[in-house]
Amino acid sequence: MRLSLRNIVGGSKGSSLLRIAAAAVAASGVALANTDPDDKRKLSIGISGPLRKQLERPWRVGQITDSRPAFLSWDNLQSGILPTFSFSAIPAPPDDVKKEVPADTNESPKPCPQCLGRDTIATAAARVGPAVVNLSVPQGFHSITTGKSIGSGTIINKDGTILTCAHVVVDFQGFRSSSKGKVAVTLQDGRTFEGTVVNADMHSDIAIVKIDSKVPLPTANLGSSGKLRPGDWVVAMGCPLSLQNTVTAGIVSCIDRKSSDLGLGGTRREYLQTDCAINMGNSGGPLVNIDGEVVGVNIMKVLGADGLSFAVPIDSVSKIIEHFKKSGRVIRPWLGLKMVDLNEMIIAQLKERDPAFPDVKRGVLVPTVTPGSPADRAGFQPGDVVIEFDGKPVGSITEIIEIMGDKIGIPMKVVVRRAKDSLVTLTVVPEETNLDI
Repeated sequence: MRLSLRNIVGGSKGSSLLRIAAAAVAASGVALANTDPDDKRKLSIGISGPLRKQLERPWRVGQITDSRPAFLSWDNLQSGILPTFSFSAIPAPPDDVKKEVPADTNESPKPCPQCLGRDTIATAAARVGPAVVNLSVPQGFHSITTGKSIGSGTIINKDGTILTCAHVVVDFQGFRSSSKGKVAVTLQDGRTFEGTVVNADMHSDIAIVKIDSKVPLPTANLGSSGKLRPGDWVVAMGCPLSLQNTVTAGIVSCIDRKSSDLGLGGTRREYLQTDCAINMGNSGGPLVNIDGEVVGVNIMKVLGADGLSFAVPIDSVSKIIEHFKKSGRVIRPWLGLKMVDLNEMIIAQLKERDPAFPDVKRGVLVPTVTPGSPADRAGFQPGDVVIEFDGKPVGSITEIIEIMGDKIGIPMKVVVRRAKDSLVTLTVVPEETNLDI
């Protein structure tokens, strides 16, 4: 059945169709109206045979009053007037046509990839949870125990390798990064082990603890922090205040929070900023994405502030682990340059301030050169724009750091542009960073 109504103006002839329109409006709860007589709106409804017979019964049409819901405030909807519409009624499907009803199962519906479902966070936490451990280290002086350091860690290898924070397992006042202290390790299933600090890097605050087990150990998979975006969901896991198996969730607030933004000195470092709740004891625990992969190591929070937590990106941690395997420590080349990434907007602003600024589309600006540094000896000048490093074009500080790697004492060619577009090639020999200065 298909009906069409034009010009609803009242009268017995249009009564049945007016009822159809009224039924449609009552069912939807919203009426579309327009005072423009040339404007034609269409509404399609499906009705069954019995309902159609009821609607076709004679019906007295009285004055139409304004019964709009309070939330409707269209200026062009006049009170007491139902403007011209065009309706079409579509017959309901036959009774013998049934929609298939999915079988009732106990399993929750699986969300689409990258969608957040009811079980998404719980599933991610369950994948990593068994590999999260509680760490405890006695603290004191001259063999007198005055307290203990508590923290968390993640088993990342079946051989018992645990990833954690250096400040959890190494006493900054009494030991150096080469210390081999003992750590009490408690697994989620209640098993306890005595662990040994194998490597610790104070500057990045990353450490490796090793335990020996005769039975297989649960492990967590490492993901990629480079795939994270602000707004992505993440899960913080650990043992805050020694409360084991604690899970909190939040979002990524910033993917590259610089150490200088937090007032931290030393060489440049970047952190993941989240609003996950972490407290004393969470340090060293994993930051997990919704796929159940470790994307960071929780390291600190801002005291007196809510929703300001920070983690070391797992991509940086992976490089530190490679340094541990290769050299037993982290080797950091030093040039003696303060550098700033350039983009189109910054370049345009600098050109506006100084017409002599180099004509570049990308590069790294050098605002400051440390006197007596390798860069100073190589001939770098404030205002230089690095466009090529060791034969590779560069547009960010991260790219320069990746190119240098752990190369110490090896000459590298650097191409810079200076004022009035002069092109200069320099040779710099990186030195190892002295973090004690």
